[in-house]
Amino acid sequence: MKHKFFGGIHPVYRKELSAKVTPSVAVIPKQVVIPMSQHIGMPCTPLVQVGDKVLRGQKIGDGEGLCVPVHASVSGTVVAVEPRPHASGKKVMSVVIDNDFQDTTIPAPTAASPEQMDPDTILGLIREAGIVGMGGAAFPGNVKALSAMGKVDTLIANACECEPYITSDDTLLRTNPEQVLRGMQILQPVVGAKRAVLAVEDNKPEAIAKVRPMLDSFPGIELAVLPTRYPQGAEKQLIQAVTGREVPPGQLPVSVNCAVFNVSTFAAIYRAVELGVPVTSRIVTVSGEAIREPQNFIVRIGTPFRDLIEVAGGLNDATERVICGGPMMGLSQGDLSIPVMKSTNCVLCLLKDRNAAAENPVCLRCGKCVGVCPMRLQPLYLYRYQRAGNLNELERLHVTDCIECGSCAFTCPGKLPLVETIRAGKQMLKEAAKK
Repeated sequence: MKHKFFGGIHPVYRKELSAKVTPSVAVIPKQVVIPMSQHIGMPCTPLVQVGDKVLRGQKIGDGEGLCVPVHASVSGTVVAVEPRPHASGKKVMSVVIDNDFQDTTIPAPTAASPEQMDPDTILGLIREAGIVGMGGAAFPGNVKALSAMGKVDTLIANACECEPYITSDDTLLRTNPEQVLRGMQILQPVVGAKRAVLAVEDNKPEAIAKVRPMLDSFPGIELAVLPTRYPQGAEKQLIQAVTGREVPPGQLPVSVNCAVFNVSTFAAIYRAVELGVPVTSRIVTVSGEAIREPQNFIVRIGTPFRDLIEVAGGLNDATERVICGGPMMGLSQGDLSIPVMKSTNCVLCLLKDRNAAAENPVCLRCGKCVGVCPMRLQPLYLYRYQRAGNLNELERLHVTDCIECGSCAFTCPGKLPLVETIRAGKQMLKEAAKK
């Protein structure tokens, strides 16, 4: 049974720009830049030095605590270990490798069948492969699975891909759905879920047609086709759409006995556990009206954005911005040397943003932002109290529950910078809590 979550919007999706039957293999870069911070948590410590020879798949960074390792995506020579530009806008410690174009790969370990492994072994393989949430969240996969063990009855594979333009997960399902289904099959007994659901929006008919006949070979996995609606890919909204359960404010999905992982994460789990292959590449959508040949690529981690853009035909002369991610939640980039990371699902190239905030925004008090907020918040008051520095009211109105989906800004006729302001309010509360 399908359920409806509160709020949401219907933007123009433009997914047809990049949807292809099969993804192209991007040109292998001459040099890759591997950030030591590609996940939520502590950054890795580099394990290599300038002059070291490395193999593809070799671990080049690791750390303690909330951290997963990073691996070389090409074979070659380490030419720098230094801070480099990052999609976050900061510089982070990175390992720079000159590609020798031999693609010499570290031998994969001989692994037993997943059915013969205990949960701890599988979680260890997931960690060692450097798997994070590959839909954009970048939370360490082994930690998320561990936190769900014995606490969930429903495991959900998120293939909604609700942001406009992005088609990387759609491409994965159209080309290698068995990797996703096998990854679900591996993780389901680990977390102890009785039910496993692959959730996809109905604007992906080719993917649905490819998956549906395969379900007979994967008993116990359901396919849930949901009406297209943004931001259905947000895990709390997806849980409600699939199960009817609402995650309480401030709580995590395990509070309603659910766990959600992106489909690209499930495919990575399959490759790690069955094949012994770490995360060294992923599918990336390169799209937007400002790119000459929008399409999907299989991209090595560490490939500079400028290389991808060049392979896609280059930018239109009227390009205004390049975004890492989608138009709703992505981050505008000022440096095209930044590298593709594990969580990079899209490089979006746009002309003038007609939905951008106005130079002199005015709140019309129309309440449209309240009607579309999927978290049932009151963006206009969060905007007002942040600008007034009223932390008590920000906390009372649950500003930290905002998922920054951008639905409020999209629908605001006064063009207020709602997301940026609410994000600043969340940061104000965080800094106040530290003091």
